[in-house]
Amino acid sequence: MTPTIDLLIRNARVVTCADDACAVSPPAFLAVAHGQIAGLGTMAQLDPNARGAQELDAEGALLTPGLIDCHTHLVFAGDRAREFELRLEGASYEDIARAGGGILSTVQRTREANAGDLLAQSTRRLASLMQHGVTTVEIKSGYGLSLKAELKCLQVARELGQHQPVNVVTTLLAAHALPPEFTGRADDYIDHVVQHIIPEAARLKLADAVDAFCENIGFTSAQTRRVFEAAQAHGLPVKLHAEQLSNQGGAALAAEFGALSADHLEFVDEAGVAAMARAGTVAVMLPGAYYFLRDTHVPPIALFRRHGVPMAVATDCNPGTSPTTHLPLMLNMACTLFRMTPAEALLGVTRHAARALGLLATHGTVEIGKRADLCLWNIDHPAELAYAIGASPLRARIHGGLDGGLQHRLQ
Repeated sequence: MTPTIDLLIRNARVVTCADDACAVSPPAFLAVAHGQIAGLGTMAQLDPNARGAQELDAEGALLTPGLIDCHTHLVFAGDRAREFELRLEGASYEDIARAGGGILSTVQRTREANAGDLLAQSTRRLASLMQHGVTTVEIKSGYGLSLKAELKCLQVARELGQHQPVNVVTTLLAAHALPPEFTGRADDYIDHVVQHIIPEAARLKLADAVDAFCENIGFTSAQTRRVFEAAQAHGLPVKLHAEQLSNQGGAALAAEFGALSADHLEFVDEAGVAAMARAGTVAVMLPGAYYFLRDTHVPPIALFRRHGVPMAVATDCNPGTSPTTHLPLMLNMACTLFRMTPAEALLGVTRHAARALGLLATHGTVEIGKRADLCLWNIDHPAELAYAIGASPLRARIHGGLDGGLQHRLQ
C-alpha cells in the first residue's frame, strides 16, 4: 500500500462489482491516493499504523462503485407535462410526435434558452442525480438540431463536468429528430449533420461519441449508417437508440460499427442480439421510458443472457418519456418490469455502464488502480438498492478521492 494516503476508509463491507454475484466482503479498508484506489483488503490486513490525510469510519456500511448513468438527455429547457396528460387521454408517443409535439417542442424551448439558463436548469437535474449516488453521467445533445444549438448544448454539458464533482461524458445526438426547417427533407438534414455538425463538434472536442435515433419516427438505417460513417471518419465511437418502437435492424447496424451500446431494444430480434454479442456492444435498458410510456413489449432479457450481452441500466432522463433523476429507482424497475436480478441491475449501473461509455479500464468496479469514485450505503445487502421503491439510502458519495472531495454524509 502506498505510504501517502489521501483518504482511508475503514470498516466498509465492499461490493467490488468485479464479479457477477456482487458478493459482499467482510469488514474491509480502502485507501485512496491521487484520486485512485491504492489499497484494498480486510481490516485484519490493514497496517495498524496506517493513517490518511482524511479518514472515514464506514461503521459497516456497504461500499460500491460510484453509480454511472450511461444514458441521459440532461441538457434541455422546459418540460412536457401537457404531453403526459395527452398520453393519459389515449394519445400515443407517435401521435404526439407526428403532430409537432414530442422532441420538437423541447427543441423550440432549448433553442430559445441561452446557455446560462440551460446551465442553471441542467445543474439542478445533475444535483439530483448526484444525491442518488451518481459519480459519472453521460449527457447527450439532441434538443438543438442545428449547428449552433447542438454545440451550445454540448458546451453546457462540458461546463457541468468542469464545475461539478462528477465525470461528464458527452454524446452528439444531432440525428435525434427532423428539425422543422428540414420538414420533408430528411436526407438534406443528414447531409447537414455529417458535413457540418459532426465535424465541428469533433474539431472543438465537444463530443466523446455520436448517437442517432434509428426508428420509424426517427431516421432510417441508411441515414443512420451515414451518421456512423461520419463519426468514424472523425475518430468518434458510436451508440444508437435502437428498436424502441419497432425493429429497424438498428442493433445489427450498431454492432457492425462496433458501437459502444445499443439502447432501449424492446423490439430487437435474436439476430440483432447475436450481432451485439459478437461486437461486444452493451445493451442499455431504460425502464423509466418503458414505464412512462406504459409500454408492454419487454426487452428480451433472456436473449441477452443467452448470448452473453452485458446489460446496463440508465435513467434516460429527458422531459418527454423519462423525467427522472433517480437511478436507484431504475434498478427497481429493471427488476420488477424486465425481470432482471438485483445483481444484474447493480452491475448495470456500475461495471456494464462503464463499458457502455468506454470507461471500464478506469471506472465501474472497486479495484486497485481504478478511479476512487465510490458510494457508501446504509443498507445490509446490495439487493436492497433494487428492493426499496424510490428509497435514498446513500450515506456518502466520494468522487475521485480527495481530487473530487469527500462529499458530506447525506444521512
